[in-house]
Amino acid sequence: MTNIWLCLILGLVAGTMSGMTGIGGGIIVLPALILFLGFSQHQAQGTTLALLVLPIDLLAAWTYYQQGYVDLKVAGLLCLGFIFGGWFGAQIGTSLPNGVLTKIFAFLLIISAVRVLFMTSADSV
Repeated sequence: MTNIWLCLILGLVAGTMSGMTGIGGGIIVLPALILFLGFSQHQAQGTTLALLVLPIDLLAAWTYYQQGYVDLKVAGLLCLGFIFGGWFGAQIGTSLPNGVLTKIFAFLLIISAVRVLFMTSADSV
């Protein structure tokens, strides 16, 4: 069973970071779905695309959906948290000095890159 609170909190965190730095979906949500909810890489990618579906990734998300790689319930819960988290993060981000915001963004990219580089998955060769 999907952990509703985990999905809402993940959406809130990702939305906050997105509002602050302009990133969130692929950098935060995708790895978190794999690590905390046990999604495969395909499921995480499909669900993340569904989260960001309108209008950006409609066709990509539809393709994943047709293959059975989208969890609509999780995508919906993430969207709910992301909406409020995005607003909250934008409030914080617009109040931070440019240098601080740049460092936060760089830190998230570095952490994500290192994590993805060393991430193990049952799907990897």
